[in-house]
Amino acid sequence: MRVTVLYFAILRERVGREREELELATGVDVGAARAAIATRHPALAALLPIVRGAVNRAFVNDAHALADGDELALIPPVAGGSDGTPKVAIGPRPLTPDDVVAVVAGPGRGGVVTFAGVVRRQGHRLADVVRLEYEAYDAMALEVLAAIAAEIEAELPGTCVAIHHRTGALVVGETAVVIAAAAPHRAEAFAACRAAIDRLKERAPIWKKEIGESGSEWLGLGP
Repeated sequence: MRVTVLYFAILRERVGREREELELATGVDVGAARAAIATRHPALAALLPIVRGAVNRAFVNDAHALADGDELALIPPVAGGSDGTPKVAIGPRPLTPDDVVAVVAGPGRGGVVTFAGVVRRQGHRLADVVRLEYEAYDAMALEVLAAIAAEIEAELPGTCVAIHHRTGALVVGETAVVIAAAAPHRAEAFAACRAAIDRLKERAPIWKKEIGESGSEWLGLGP
């Protein structure tokens, strides 16, 4: 059977491509696919144990059986057009906090809390950052962001959450992510905003690379 494998961030750099077709025996699982990929691309062998697998845009474990035509995305650790503004969005367009707030504002929501993540000079790994490069598995990232917003709204009745994230190259001072949460009262709005950024960092297939005067580093891969 044939499976399409998608590579992102540091995996894409090491393989030198975004996707490839992999011929596998019928009925093998994700673990067997990992082994085949490690054999084909030895430069990935050390990274694959910390990489998550997603089949057809849903996270799976290594025992998940693959079928002909499946799309297997290898997800490295994350650090992290319409007429109206959507609740969740990802793309290269600059972000405007007011646009995101407008999505969640309403006459019954007296508390509105926003979070903006801005590129800073002092990075996680480098002290001389000049820009960050964000990459995402766009289709899956949108689904994950929408799921996060829906979860929080269900957990905190009356809240409304919007999450917008940029991709591409961002220089120091540019905004990478804006989250807005609105609720009838401030406590729920604060809690919703905090939960949204925490879950985004844990689950969304969005990666960032620090580019500095002294070098470059992908984040989320450990020491």
